[in-house]
Amino acid sequence: MKCCGIDALTGEAVEIQAEAGVITAVEPLLDRPASLPWLAPGFIDLQVNGYAGADYCSPATSLEDIGRSLEAQFACGTTRLLATVVTGPREGMLAAIRNLAGAREALPHGRAIAGIHVEGPFISPADGPRGAHPREHVRRPDFDEYRRWQDAAEGLVRMVTLSPEWPEAPRFIEAVTGEGVVAAIGHLDATAEQLREAVRAGARLSTHLGNGCHAVLPRHPNYLWHQLAEDRLAASFIVDGIHLGADFLRVALRAKGVERSVLVTDAVAPAGCKPGPYSLGAVDVELHAEGRVTLRGLPQLAGSALRMDRGVENLMRLAGLTLQEALTMAARNPARVGRIEHRMRGLQPGERADIIEFDFDAAAKSIRVRRTWLDGEPVWQESA
Repeated sequence: MKCCGIDALTGEAVEIQAEAGVITAVEPLLDRPASLPWLAPGFIDLQVNGYAGADYCSPATSLEDIGRSLEAQFACGTTRLLATVVTGPREGMLAAIRNLAGAREALPHGRAIAGIHVEGPFISPADGPRGAHPREHVRRPDFDEYRRWQDAAEGLVRMVTLSPEWPEAPRFIEAVTGEGVVAAIGHLDATAEQLREAVRAGARLSTHLGNGCHAVLPRHPNYLWHQLAEDRLAASFIVDGIHLGADFLRVALRAKGVERSVLVTDAVAPAGCKPGPYSLGAVDVELHAEGRVTLRGLPQLAGSALRMDRGVENLMRLAGLTLQEALTMAARNPARVGRIEHRMRGLQPGERADIIEFDFDAAAKSIRVRRTWLDGEPVWQESA
């Protein structure tokens, strides 16, 4: 595999060569053409509940639908993702995890599923922090249940989001991080000391910071400020212009710094589909024309319809980031935070040849993905 373009993370015109799925050489172009496309590492999405009609939380979702959802995400520049299973019945979650692990093994491009992110069920039962997660299935952290997930996934569970408010949380965090799994905190109603205990135990990420919260919080002592002030916590953000206001996003990025910030979609099954009514398991939702996904008949958000390329654009438009900064949040930072091996250094020899070729309009702050490679294999190309 060989491609030429401007490395968007360095600004250099380069020729990239890859063999056996790995970048083998990145050489400067001595004779630079007048016009070159842009190149970047493929995006990594650490929180995808579904896409293009495929619900990752349902054990009934077919291999064909999961495969089609991966192909649709390749068109958005996403090359690796953590398929996310949310709060549900014990057996239902276990079956969904088993289904995703099977899809990863069986599908031609199943390796794009870099792991599984289990969001819940060990979250706050309180209205607001719980979000759209069903209250009847919220429960205390249980390491035995986690072990059953890993057995069903054959070790593919790479991230767990839980609330630090549970007394069992610190011990649970210590146990899973001891196995190399990322412990994230989210959907929480925790005190400052509970948050500190979670971080001391090994928690290193705030899941979709600014969402999964009470509608009204105390002015100063609250769990948003505590997370923003904790330098040991990175934070993921849903940058669709719906989940977060631009002012909060800008302030949060200043507090965390781009280096500790990650772009996620939190996409659900209706993402990439036409507006209308949909079902996420037993939960009825509505995809609205402006891209908002809500519980049907209610204003409450239930995931997003965001795609990663639009998220990169929104980081430039809403937060004022440069292209390089936005791409760092979409590719390098999630690799580091999510411990996705051989994806942390950008377009460098020895890294996986997950690459996107795209056009960039600096005035409009827009990108247009032209080609996507997974391990050096072309998996998507824009039609002529």
